[in-house]
Amino acid sequence: MITLLYFARLREALGVSSEQIDQPADVRHVAGLTAWLRQRGGAWERELAEGRAFRVAVNQDMADGTTVIGDGDEIAIFPPVTGG
Repeated sequence: MITLLYFARLREALGVSSEQIDQPADVRHVAGLTAWLRQRGGAWERELAEGRAFRVAVNQDMADGTTVIGDGDEIAIFPPVTGG
């Protein structure tokens, strides 16, 4: 089981702030997870499209597509933050 957290515009567009899912057997990295989520279609496909601006953190550490994910992980997906 992994916990997914969505923030800001992603939370609004996807209509959910968090969910727990059984980690798909073929998903071992962040890139595989975002690809799997895009397969949901609609807003998922648009908001998590390759080239679209979003960041991912695994267990509160910034991650990239090659970051390994596993059972019990907390994965946050959020838009980039700008300062002011």
